Amino acid sequence: MSILLQRSGYLLREKEERLDQAVQSLPEEDVYAPADPFLDLKARVHERLIHELDVARLAEQDPVTVRANVEEASRTLLAAEDVPMARQERLRIIGEIADEVLGFGPIQPLLDDPTVSEVMVNAPDRVYFERAGVLHLSDRVFKDAAHVMRVIEKIVAPLNRRIDERSPMVDARLPDGSRVNAIIPPLAIDGPTLTVRKFAREPYQTEDLIRFQTLTPEIVEVLRACIAMRLNVMVCGGTGTGKTTLLNVVSSFIPPTERIITIEDPAELQLRQRHVIRLETRPANIEGEGQITQRDLVRNALRMRPDRIIVGEVRGGEAFDMLQAMNTGHDGSLTTVHANSPRDALARVENMVLMAGLDLPARAIREQISSAINLVVHLNRMRDGSRRVTHVTEIVGMEGQVVTMQDIFVFQGRGLDDQGRVLGSVHPTGLRPKFSERFDEYGIHLPASLFEGAAA
Repeated sequence: MSILLQRSGYLLREKEERLDQAVQSLPEEDVYAPADPFLDLKARVHERLIHELDVARLAEQDPVTVRANVEEASRTLLAAEDVPMARQERLRIIGEIADEVLGFGPIQPLLDDPTVSEVMVNAPDRVYFERAGVLHLSDRVFKDAAHVMRVIEKIVAPLNRRIDERSPMVDARLPDGSRVNAIIPPLAIDGPTLTVRKFAREPYQTEDLIRFQTLTPEIVEVLRACIAMRLNVMVCGGTGTGKTTLLNVVSSFIPPTERIITIEDPAELQLRQRHVIRLETRPANIEGEGQITQRDLVRNALRMRPDRIIVGEVRGGEAFDMLQAMNTGHDGSLTTVHANSPRDALARVENMVLMAGLDLPARAIREQISSAINLVVHLNRMRDGSRRVTHVTEIVGMEGQVVTMQDIFVFQGRGLDDQGRVLGSVHPTGLRPKFSERFDEYGIHLPASLFEGAAA
């Protein structure tokens, strides 16, 4: 009987190998993750582990010891099941059970992979990840929709966030700072959906973004000078273009002697300075009370003697309070906004000021914008998945009803190479920024050639 079972196991693995070979020959959009024949087995062992483990005692041990103990317990319970499988298969299952107990189940290996920047669970058997700006379908699978829900609840529960039919959307963050969004039925028609945007364990530095060609050394020097002169800088771009990453790098130019207050929803920035106060919004409780918005936090921050205020992303009425802060002595503030161009970013800010419920004429809002924001840095996600700064634009003033702007640096594309990578680079437009008149005042010496001439 054991020989028959063993042969059945071999046949099953041979079938899986043939299936893998067939899958690899298909276009990626047609590939579906194969069903895991051991899903039920893993679920049974996991359930027994939860009942038998002393969770309180495990919490007192270091992570390495805890992992070893859980894997040893899994190995014992797995042996009791007497299911034939190869050694490598057994080790894989033991690791996945440990991920289920100690981590976030099937997606834990993707979260541990430093080359993966985003993880997206569209369905139990449709788990995608992003690497180097390109989406891939993974081989990770959940048992069913209830399994996905358990992982979502495991993420949000320690943060005192709730997700259920009355509150079917949630934003949260993992202990490492990664951003999490979950949305469930009835809003998500096909079942619970989970998106995790990861952040590097070590925040990217200026040299990293230069190496990725997101920035050029010339732009870095200009941004460093702008921060030193306490100009108000807004970073804009579409979803996933790297706005928060760039904001992290730009904020590193702030002197360590200054008091910085960050306002976010949720908290993501990883500032290196010591004198940083981090504020985070709070959603309403189950009775619909206790909500603290970004606008509330911006107003409170003004009473905390800030040298710099950094709003992770302006989304609504807090834009008005941010402009007020920038115009009333809180120079050197930073923020980001979703927009498709520098000009679109100003239109978005104008619309968000109107969301504050103030009866202000358009010209008054635009005058506030033109006097508050000095520089707009626009990011774009290219066709090959790379992120590039495509515009560094100065806000000059007003002409009639229009906020006037001038591009200081602009990206010039030259098509694609034979590997599909975007060719091109950022060049100066030849226009010297108005704020350069203040360089001497701050002891900043940038060569005039930095702004001269665009490459052909």
